[in-house]
Amino acid sequence: MNRARPFHFGKLLLASAVLTGFSIGGLAQADTLDKIKSDSSVRIGYANETPFAYTATDGSVTGESPEIVEKIFQKMGIETINPVLTEWGSLIPGLRASRFDLIAAGMYITPERCKQVLFTDPHYQLQDTLLVKAGNPKQLGSYEDIAKDESIKLAIMSGTVNLNYARKAGIKDSQIVQVPDTTSQLQAVRTGRADAAVGTQLTMRGLAEKAGDQVEATDDFKDDPANTGYGALAFRPQDKELRDAVNAELKKWLGSDDHLKTVEPFGFDRSNVTDKTAEELCSA
Repeated sequence: MNRARPFHFGKLLLASAVLTGFSIGGLAQADTLDKIKSDSSVRIGYANETPFAYTATDGSVTGESPEIVEKIFQKMGIETINPVLTEWGSLIPGLRASRFDLIAAGMYITPERCKQVLFTDPHYQLQDTLLVKAGNPKQLGSYEDIAKDESIKLAIMSGTVNLNYARKAGIKDSQIVQVPDTTSQLQAVRTGRADAAVGTQLTMRGLAEKAGDQVEATDDFKDDPANTGYGALAFRPQDKELRDAVNAELKKWLGSDDHLKTVEPFGFDRSNVTDKTAEELCSA
């Protein structure tokens, strides 16, 4: 697969986002698919969150979602993928402002987000857990445990569904520490600014491994099954043709040996494959 610069196979090099007259001001782009095919190039928006999408130490961009995008757009004959890094909370605004053509960040499908973007069917399902100090000194195992003690602080990445889950469970805003990324979540727990952080099982386990013996991810987090996350690629509402083309390729590929081999390095396996659809998740 050709790229704008040399690359390590299976990783995407971080490219600068260049706004063109075509994309400035959120102009309607009903022909985005044709333009991508003509240019043989597509721009993906991502936020640093291991293992979904992140910038590696060598400057390359990798993760479950970028690797899936690479495979799918290869099948569509697209040669160049240009990643655009942004904060999580800026992904949907950035997409709608045409800074990139799709979001490849493991974004959960929610009815609220479905009002702003078009999702493919999900390419994984995953539950959450907590990151706590080693030994879990406050014995936290659920949102409800945190809600019972107003002195307990919970670090949540801004713009994620966890904010709504926490509030629904009775956690007060005064207990919530909103941070821009997962590194900040880890730092909040390490320094005692927060007693716990919440996120996907894979993300929290990855942070625990990164921190050595200072923190741990809980193994017995009790959560509402309705909070299971379903991650997908997201597109502008006017780009239904592009979304449908990508979705068609995904349906043929997800669950295959090649798919499982692609996502295995990031902790995903067959248990994360789901038959849920964007339509049913958007109307939930």
